[in-house]
Amino acid sequence: MSTLRLDDFVPYRLSYTSNLVSEAIARTYESLFGLTIPEWRLVAVIAEHDGITQAAICTRTGMDKVTVSRAAIALTARGLVARAPSPTDRRSHDLALTGEGRALYAQVAPKALELEKQIFGGLGAAELRGFVATLRRIDAIVRGGGN
Repeated sequence: MSTLRLDDFVPYRLSYTSNLVSEAIARTYESLFGLTIPEWRLVAVIAEHDGITQAAICTRTGMDKVTVSRAAIALTARGLVARAPSPTDRRSHDLALTGEGRALYAQVAPKALELEKQIFGGLGAAELRGFVATLRRIDAIVRGGGN
């Protein structure tokens, strides 16, 4: 029988490293822009898909409904996001960035890319592409969509 060593257990290592990266990014977004990680994710997804529903954001980001709802409420209260009834689903609302939201995104996006470079810049381009491909493959396996 094998012995479980937590520090060598891949799910633990993945979670631990993910938490370290998220915490570093969260501190930066909070201090510079007053955004939580869920709020930043909403801003980024809405910037890519203006007029997106909260349900679609949940699907795209893997965040739960309550987290998305709270972030949407906070961003709407700050005037960064506008809500409009969805033309395709009467029970839902489409979210879009306001002018102020687009201006914030224009400031945050370059900082996000800078942080990514700081954290992952020590990896070569091929190594980073392979790492991302591996993460996507793990996503698919966990979702039941492939090996």
